[in-house]
Amino acid sequence: MPEPLRVESGELTADEILDALREGRRVVVRAELLGGVHEVTLRHDGTVFYCDTPTTLHKHEDEDGMRACVLKMGYAKAE
Repeated sequence: MPEPLRVESGELTADEILDALREGRRVVVRAELLGGVHEVTLRHDGTVFYCDTPTTLHKHEDEDGMRACVLKMGYAKAE
């Protein structure tokens, strides 16, 4: 398994995040959540996209859902 790509929130575009996920890499984003800085792991199993946050694991069935999530949550910089 490739090394995770570690980035700061807003460092990459949604396209760059999705490209890394499609390549099989996990993307670990340092983000401000719940009054502190936490790591969020984004991953793709070939079918489903996952966002593993300190409080929950949620999933997206397609790239559009994942793109909307990373933009809404501020993990990706605005394009």
